[in-house]
Amino acid sequence: MIPASASASASGPSDSGHVVTAAEHAEYQRLRRAATVRHRRARRAGATVLLVLTLLLAPLALVATWVHDQVSDTDRYVRTVAPLASDPHVQQVVIDRLTDRVVAQVDVEAITAALTRTLAGNGAPPRVVDGARSLTAPLRSAVRTVVHRNVSRVVTGEAFQQAWEGANRRAHATVLTMLTGDRDGAVRAEGDTVRLDIGVVVDQVRQRLVDAGFDKAAAIPDSDRTVPLFRTAQLGRAQDAMRLLDIVGTWLPVLTLTLGALAVWAAPGHRVMVMITALGVGLTAVVLLVALVVLRRVYLDSVPPATLPPDAAAAIFDTFVRFLRASARTLLVVCLLTALTAWLYGPGRAARGARTLALRGTSAAGHALRRAGVTTGLTGHWLSAHRRWTTGVTIGAGAFALVLRNHPTVGGVALVLVLILVVLAITAVLAAAQPARDATDRPEHAAA
Repeated sequence: MIPASASASASGPSDSGHVVTAAEHAEYQRLRRAATVRHRRARRAGATVLLVLTLLLAPLALVATWVHDQVSDTDRYVRTVAPLASDPHVQQVVIDRLTDRVVAQVDVEAITAALTRTLAGNGAPPRVVDGARSLTAPLRSAVRTVVHRNVSRVVTGEAFQQAWEGANRRAHATVLTMLTGDRDGAVRAEGDTVRLDIGVVVDQVRQRLVDAGFDKAAAIPDSDRTVPLFRTAQLGRAQDAMRLLDIVGTWLPVLTLTLGALAVWAAPGHRVMVMITALGVGLTAVVLLVALVVLRRVYLDSVPPATLPPDAAAAIFDTFVRFLRASARTLLVVCLLTALTAWLYGPGRAARGARTLALRGTSAAGHALRRAGVTTGLTGHWLSAHRRWTTGVTIGAGAFALVLRNHPTVGGVALVLVLILVVLAITAVLAAAQPARDATDRPEHAAA
């Protein structure tokens, strides 16, 4: 028990002149500890809620961003579907379908019948006439062979890939113009009506008529330069869905990052929460990758082989979701690197050993430079004094570089990681290469 006099001398009198006793001081300390415990529990509960929201929204944000890119970005959509034109399985489907369609337009039976009638009318021997009747199957096979060979040359050539990309670009741009309500395209939406702008055609026709001598054609009015194509009551809903997708695809990732940052900020242990959040988001990326595998199997099982061969269906599915799969893998790698970085900053024996090993290596390199007569002067002193600050700025710059990239890949993440490690190593070596302090600056000399 602390004497009242000692407590009073330590605490001092209050404004009212009351001297705090030992019991009152103990009660104050108890209440303070209880308030601290309640505060930590509240922060932990808030961080847990924010963490759960982050983990729930992370895969949704990834999918929403992917869908938004495919729907609202024509260039991104064309890059997605472009590989299908060069895929052998898809090419084979296109070749077979076009060959069947062309051969179906050739009436082989009529050709054979006409040949038979001609031979019979010209007095050909009965054996020749009967042989002409049996030419139907060989002739159909020959036609199919010729058509298949020519269609294959076209589909496997570079012209087909260019036509494929051009057709998809025009189609996507047209649909996007209707969904966004843009009035600059040839096809535009006005209310529930889709209209075709024929202004360019009108101008060309008018100019050609004038050039041909019809001067009065210049008076053709410009009052109505659009032609209604069709009306649909669902157009307004589609445009509303497009606007919602634009909002969700843009702001849901920002909201997810904000909630994750708030979870780390609200947690009592920031470093531990960084590890938990990173590993949790990485786990959601793994779940998304597994879901894509399951969805792929369900899709392939639902497509009849007569409609689309399994190889072609698999190629189409893999091509369409490859950017989503790549984004999930990139997110997983980033999360693992973030968790590893937070662990290396921890008090564990392995983490301390790794930091010590890195420090010894850079220090040895810096000392070798100094022995060779290369010193960094005031820059080295400053880097040594602000090691934590420079490390944080370097890591933050690398993270900011990844954020600025529109669609970072695993290769891009690896490149940024290598650059961060190189910059950290260089700054550590420069800090270690600072000139040695003078003897007068040493503590033992000052004590003397």
